[in-house]
Amino acid sequence: MIYMADTADLEELRKLYTFFPLEGVTTNPTILLHSGYKLSVAIEGIQELVGTGMVHVQMISSETDDMVREAKKYRSYFDFGDNFYAKIPVTANGYRAMRVLKEAGINVTATAIFTQQQALVAMKAGADFVAPYVSRLDNISSHGIEVVGDIVENIALYGLNGKVLAASFKTVDQIYRTSMAGAHSATISPELLYQLIKHPMTDIGVKQFEIDADGLYDIEF
Repeated sequence: MIYMADTADLEELRKLYTFFPLEGVTTNPTILLHSGYKLSVAIEGIQELVGTGMVHVQMISSETDDMVREAKKYRSYFDFGDNFYAKIPVTANGYRAMRVLKEAGINVTATAIFTQQQALVAMKAGADFVAPYVSRLDNISSHGIEVVGDIVENIALYGLNGKVLAASFKTVDQIYRTSMAGAHSATISPELLYQLIKHPMTDIGVKQFEIDADGLYDIEF
C-alpha cells in the first residue's frame, strides 16, 4: 500500500521523512489552516521534502473553468512535474474539470467521495486517484470500509486505471481494515502514522534484547 501524509505541518513532515517510507503528501484548506502556513509557503516546503514524491493540492474553485485555471496555475507556479495531483471534488463541475485536466495531461485526485458510484464516475472521467472518506462515512453509519471494498472491486471488475486513496481516519484499526479491503493507498495524519508502527510488545522485546546483550556483544563497531 502507498502511504501518504495528510498534513502541511512542515516540522512533522521533516521528522516523518527521516524514517517513514512515505510516497507523497496530501493537503486541503483545513490542513493548511491547522498548519498555520499559507499555500505558497506550505507547498514549497513540502516539495523540498518529497522530492519526486506525489503532492496532492486541493482546488478551491467551484466552477469548471476556474478549477482548470487554478490547477494549471499551481502546476506552473510551483514548477511541478508529473508528481502534481489536482484534488477535485465530485460535483458536476468537478467531473467536467477532471476530463479537461486529464486531456491537458494533469493528474487528478477526486475528493469528497462518500459512495461507490461517485468514485466510479470519477474514474470514468479520468481520475487517477479516488479518495473515499472512511471515518466520516463511519460517523453516519455508512460503513466506510465497505465503500472502499466496493470501489476496489469495481476497479478490478471494469479494468479501470484509477486507484483508491483512502482518507479520513480516526483509528489505526480503520487503516488496517482499509488495507485488508484492498485500498491501493491511504493518506494518514502524522499522529496515526506514528501509532501505526508502534506496539507495546515490540518495545518490551527490544528492551529485553538490550538487557540480554549486556557483556555478550564483544565486537566494536
